[in-house]
Amino acid sequence: MIGACTLLGIETSCDETAAALVRVTGGRVEILSDVVRAQIEQHAPYGGVVPEIAARAHAELCDHVVSAALLKSGQELADLDAIAATSGPGLIGGVMVGMMTGKAMAMASNIPFIPINHLEGHALSPRLTQDCAFPYLLLLVSGGHCQFIAVKGLGDYQRLGTTIDDAAGEAFDKLAKTLGIGFPGGPAVELLARRGDPARFDLPRPMLNRPGLDMSFAGLKTAAVRAVAGEALDEQGQADLCASFQAAITECLAVKTARALDVFIAEQPSDPRLVVAGGVAANQEIRAALDRVAVKAGARLIAPPLRHCTDNAAMIALAGAERLVAGQVERDGLDFAARPRWPLDAAAARTNPVFGGGKRGAKA
Repeated sequence: MIGACTLLGIETSCDETAAALVRVTGGRVEILSDVVRAQIEQHAPYGGVVPEIAARAHAELCDHVVSAALLKSGQELADLDAIAATSGPGLIGGVMVGMMTGKAMAMASNIPFIPINHLEGHALSPRLTQDCAFPYLLLLVSGGHCQFIAVKGLGDYQRLGTTIDDAAGEAFDKLAKTLGIGFPGGPAVELLARRGDPARFDLPRPMLNRPGLDMSFAGLKTAAVRAVAGEALDEQGQADLCASFQAAITECLAVKTARALDVFIAEQPSDPRLVVAGGVAANQEIRAALDRVAVKAGARLIAPPLRHCTDNAAMIALAGAERLVAGQVERDGLDFAARPRWPLDAAAARTNPVFGGGKRGAKA
């Protein structure tokens, strides 16, 4: 076990090419640089992320983004203790670009390469800037994932509930694409919802009448698409639909989070903490609702700064640094194969899968 380390992190799992340098000293985290290059212009014409376009953009940008992160940090390769890169889950073409870049640099520098689970990066992201000791309850809510995870320690994750179909962020993106209001969809829907009537459209709240912590957003997404097809919506109508849609997702997340906190607090009653992370965690309406839920349960809501809610490399570097400090790094990281699917709670994914597995393995 070591007491201090400096790591380069690389993130390319979706449509952000990112690199960051993080130094961890005695539990104190210092972000030396944090560079993110988005691909919004490339994907905007399609209303969503196109995997092949994303992979090509990562291949073009990755070296430049890593160089920029090193330059901004004032560090050289010789100053690094290890290199960490997202190695799954995600769009496999993009994952491979970042992972192979990290492997090549680690091999050339004769330092460890640390493959990082993208979801673990989000799980640890509040620890970049805040005191967030283990254990805590995590609501990971993004474009590709929506899960409740009991974060008991580094590498010790228990899935309590998950979406059985679409993620909340995916539903936001679908509505935005249907309305033609812009990409990425989440911020576009949130902006339009601010001047809408959330009571105009009677949209479903899937699975709220069922026990347990699993969620579903496919039916809500379909109901919103049908509302668009059912009548010609003027600008105010679009705003009302966005507000109604956002209210439905917010209520689903709030109710399920209240139940998840009851389960978590029953096992961890001392100073309970609720962490919300992932791109949808940047939604202010959802944050406010989760804060109310946490206060009512006697818990404390912890959310990363907006910059670290969406995909970034600082969280990947931190995950690598924490594993290096804790002695949880194998020297054979160069042999690690990229994974399109990589659940945080692998045991739950095997014994109680909510998605089909197939050749690529369990999804959640």
